[in-house]
Amino acid sequence: MRLSATTFTESSQRGGQAGTHGTPRIQAVAPGGASQLGASRGREGPGGRGAARLRRTLPGGGGQPGDRGRRRQLDAGRRPAPRPLGSGPAGAAASRRLMARTVPARRLAAGSRARRRVRVRGGSLGATLCWAVVFADIGTSVYYVPGILYGHFGGRSAIFVAMTLLVFVLLTIKYAEVAWRYPEGGGVVTVASRALHPFAGLLGGLFIMVDYYLTAAISALSGLQYLAVLAPQLAPLTVAVALTVAALIALGVLNWLGIKESAKASMIFATSAASFQILVVIATALYLGPSGIVHSLQALRNGPPLTPIVVLSGYAAAFLAFSGLESIAQLAPAMREPRRAVARRAMTMVVMTMVVTSPLLTLWSTTLLSSRDNPNQFVSLLGLHVAGPLLGGAVALSGALLLIFASNTAIIGAYHVFVALTRMGFLPRVVEKHNRWRHTPHVAIFLVVAVPVAVVIGSRGNLDLLGDLYAFGLLGAFVLTCLALDVVRWHERGRQPRWRWWAGYGLGVLTTVLVTIGWTTNLVAKPLATLFGGGLTVLGLIIGYATYRQTRRRRPTVFPLPYRPGQPVVALQHARQLQPAEVLVILPHDPVAAEAIIEAATKAAAGRRAAFLYRGEAPQQLQSGFLEIADPYLKDYTAQDAFARAESLTRKSIPDRRYIYVSGNLPAEACGRVWRDVSAPETLLVDGDQDVLPALAFDRIKRGNVDGVPVLHLVTTKLRPVARAG
Repeated sequence: MRLSATTFTESSQRGGQAGTHGTPRIQAVAPGGASQLGASRGREGPGGRGAARLRRTLPGGGGQPGDRGRRRQLDAGRRPAPRPLGSGPAGAAASRRLMARTVPARRLAAGSRARRRVRVRGGSLGATLCWAVVFADIGTSVYYVPGILYGHFGGRSAIFVAMTLLVFVLLTIKYAEVAWRYPEGGGVVTVASRALHPFAGLLGGLFIMVDYYLTAAISALSGLQYLAVLAPQLAPLTVAVALTVAALIALGVLNWLGIKESAKASMIFATSAASFQILVVIATALYLGPSGIVHSLQALRNGPPLTPIVVLSGYAAAFLAFSGLESIAQLAPAMREPRRAVARRAMTMVVMTMVVTSPLLTLWSTTLLSSRDNPNQFVSLLGLHVAGPLLGGAVALSGALLLIFASNTAIIGAYHVFVALTRMGFLPRVVEKHNRWRHTPHVAIFLVVAVPVAVVIGSRGNLDLLGDLYAFGLLGAFVLTCLALDVVRWHERGRQPRWRWWAGYGLGVLTTVLVTIGWTTNLVAKPLATLFGGGLTVLGLIIGYATYRQTRRRRPTVFPLPYRPGQPVVALQHARQLQPAEVLVILPHDPVAAEAIIEAATKAAAGRRAAFLYRGEAPQQLQSGFLEIADPYLKDYTAQDAFARAESLTRKSIPDRRYIYVSGNLPAEACGRVWRDVSAPETLLVDGDQDVLPALAFDRIKRGNVDGVPVLHLVTTKLRPVARAG
């Protein structure tokens, strides 16, 4: 029987036309006498007891569940409802003929035609601007990584950068996929919580927080040291440390005032820095000539033997040269559609830039410069050595500006992660508190700035020490992201040709293994990094678990499965190790009606698997901030209350529960797509919310009443679309 809010009749006649003992029965209104379900109950017409009036009671807001009481007005050019017809078989047949003429054929054939694709609007950033934002973060590593690696591995540092470059290329493939799979952004927080467990998202957030802390500290300190090339009075380490602390505090104040970055600003700084880096590469190649280039490559053979331990240590340490890859995932909400193509093009541009700059600048700065040169200024000194003071000064200035810019980017990304973890229920609500004057999260900003300041002061400006501390959070986030994406791919293995899927999946697993080797090596080779990063992570896990438990005592915290166009909910259920639901409960917006439908669900789904579906309110058209995690559920407090109410009332009677959230900015057809994906044999919803479901035939319909709220119980064993009219 087809669900329609505009076409239905009810009959309470006895005999062959009615249900037993006068029970109301849904009659056919489509040709052929197919049984159909209306949007509301019929009334007795003046033509007889069994006659029904046609009512047109559509929920407001385009079919949003629970908008009961609001009625859509008939259009001026639409035909009014027909007059009631007489009772009996002749009247029923006439009613069916009239309704078949009244209801448009496109409505009757909706179930049999191809489903309309649910589209979602993208952002405004194209591939070039995305490259600029990512390179503004990842491109800063070349300014300090050669000096850090030189202190441990001397002239052979470029070997390990080249080894890690191959893994970096594989990582870009995965991070581009994360960007288009999770358009709400969030990176490791989102992919780990969706694919593994919400607490895995907390762990990933803590990993990336450690990464952001050290990025802010290292970038600010390195930027001040590059400025010392132009202003030698800044060269003393104590002066550099003091100015770094002042710069971090100033960046915190700017973020508190609400002055943030933009992609266009990133474009300016990234383009200038990349241009001067490439100029240094070209100038050095011209300075050396072909024979000099070959000689510089031969210099890699000089030094102590490359034992397996040295190779592993160098390989793991060189990952620092490619930190900042997480930025592409954070940019997902602002990406232009199609996100998949934009993310791939942006990552291709990043790879091409890094292949030209990172290994060559590391090679020549560690082999051409002397040990007396300041390793924290290697790139600028290399430009000075091969082309003179003009290029050296330009590299120093552009590098310093980009490094300070990257420090601010880390602060912005860090406090957005803090806010997201707070909205997920893992941190106290005070962390999310915004000041009334500038409406910025001043508590989160303070926490984000305080740790890098303490790290810079505690390390006394030692970049080698800060570089060692970096390894824990960076590689931990890489490992967790790769592992979560492998899980998602595994549960989608039937959606691609078998050979193609195995090739992509095998390459992804290889990437995960290679990154895991680097992370586990650093856990052993750099105990101080393990102590620092592990200590912060354990502290965050303790705070997160305690906050979660305390909040759950007052109100349950629910982590729903989010629906996104193009990604079936079934794949998300498999990723969470969930069995298919047996009952689908559509929660309305009205709290009174919601409690009624939940009460009906506790009886209908007792002891079985149930899924609760909620479509959020249409959000206000507010633009997300730079690097903000734009998950609509985190801001939809009404949806959180609805799921919390369902969780608290059903946790005893329904042991296996899962929750599905559809964003309010998606059309009503999205609920129908979810209903098809879940394919639950039974569906519970409030009478009047049928418009959110597609036009399909049901085997049985039970009508009930809970506290004055009409409830429909739809039963089907096989999805059967309604036949096309005519």
